[in-house]
Amino acid sequence: MELGLASRAALPTAPPLAGWLTPHSLWPRPKIQNHLYSMPSLSYKVPSMTKCHASLTTNYTETSEVVDLDWENLGFGLVETDFMYVAKCGPDGNFSKGEVLPFGPIAVSPSAGVLNYGQGLFEGLKAYRKTDGSILLFRPEENATRMITGAERMCMPALTVEQFVDAVKRTVLANKRWVPPTGKGSLYIRPLLMGSGAVLGLAPAPEYTFIIFVSPVGNYFKEGLSPINLIVEDKFHRASPGGTGGVKTIGNYASVTL
Repeated sequence: MELGLASRAALPTAPPLAGWLTPHSLWPRPKIQNHLYSMPSLSYKVPSMTKCHASLTTNYTETSEVVDLDWENLGFGLVETDFMYVAKCGPDGNFSKGEVLPFGPIAVSPSAGVLNYGQGLFEGLKAYRKTDGSILLFRPEENATRMITGAERMCMPALTVEQFVDAVKRTVLANKRWVPPTGKGSLYIRPLLMGSGAVLGLAPAPEYTFIIFVSPVGNYFKEGLSPINLIVEDKFHRASPGGTGGVKTIGNYASVTL
């Protein structure tokens, strides 16, 4: 099984970066090499108040059986999969080594920063199955970059690009039996970074939790590309000078009934 990374302009049919995983047939257990790609052109500065560093993961959880789903009628909704990824950063300024755990509820304090003050970020990216059975990630480093930018704005710690991509790879491989067949959809990947520590006053949370969960989703355009209807909103907007409209914070996506 091969798990590749798509370039900035690549589509699911593009070849993955070499040197990550050894190619195999469609469903056997993959032999995984723990390699990291270099990112010489990217440089990030994490705020001094949140010097958190996560350990890179080395062991990948694997499953081999195929999920029996109605791939032809997948929508964009949550389908509970097998595993999720969890890492925490406490007051000592260090992320725990991330773990792949069974998918399920998490315990959060009622006074968690994310619940009371919206201190949280999320990302969304996809994994695709190629015709040779390998799995392709589409630009995960770009999502990592955006989360780092958002975390700095929200006074939160953030994983490095390499740590973020490693966590995404672990989660996808652990749930690889949920990746739809070629052309039937994709595996939607949802990374979350939130202030999970208890806080009463308006301040950064003392603890942070990074989570990734996944769900198979269908194609947006099942019959191919077609015209769509759009609404241009000129009364309400989320971006204000000095605000958080430029980052993917949770509060920007609160539902509003018009």
